[in-house]
Order: sequence, then C-alpha cells, then structure tokens
Amino acid sequence: MARKITAQDREEARGYLLEILKPGDTVYTICTHVASSGMLRVLDLVVPMIDDNGKPFIRRISWLGCKAAGFTWSERHEGIRMNGCGMDMGFHAVYCLGQALWPDGTPEPHGKRNGEPDSCGGYALKQSWL
Repeated sequence: MARKITAQDREEARGYLLEILKPGDTVYTICTHVASSGMLRVLDLVVPMIDDNGKPFIRRISWLGCKAAGFTWSERHEGIRMNGCGMDMGFHAVYCLGQALWPDGTPEPHGKRNGEPDSCGGYALKQSWL
C-alpha cells in the first residue's frame, strides 16, 4: 500500500534533512528486499551521527528521504521502493535525495566533476552500500 505524500510533507522532510545532512556527507544504503522478478528493490537509507555525549549512532532516514525525494514507501518491507533494474539503485536513491535537497545546487562547490568545480545537488551526497 502506498502513502500519498503531500507538498507540505515533502517540504517538512526536506527542512529536517537539511539540518542533519551537509554536502559531502555519506548516506549508506541497505537493500532489504528484492522481488523474485528482480525488478523491484526496497532500500533503507542510514547516516552515521554523533549524539550530545559524543557517542556514535546510526540514524535511519528512509522515511524522510522517501518524502523529500517523492519516492514510494513500502509498508510491507518498511523502506523505499525502487522499481527497475540494470543500474545502481542505491546511487540513484541518494542522487535523487541530493537533488531534492539542493534543487538549485549547493551554495558552494562541494567537489570536482570532470575537472570543474561541482555544485550540482545530485552529487552533493556520497553513497555507499552496507
């Protein structure tokens, strides 16, 4: 069952994610389910953080990322539904999340792409599989 995400939900999630994610941060992806056809995956997005006492912890941002980027949520598998195959769906999810957070690009270049300073929002976050 898919939940309808409103524009207000999207903006609230975007604002909250902008408080915890900065350009250059790594978002880790976990594939929690693959359909038997291979044409659908369910992903979980997590980021490492440090609490007020200096202790590290893992924060799950899947639902916020789903709302901010406009993905479909899987109630059954509690993650982001990614349809299709033949590409790195974890990279795609994090790219779309970065693009949703910084649609006009980051205020300052966050790296280089093709030898030029890059401020594209889609490439602002790094992705790695767990």
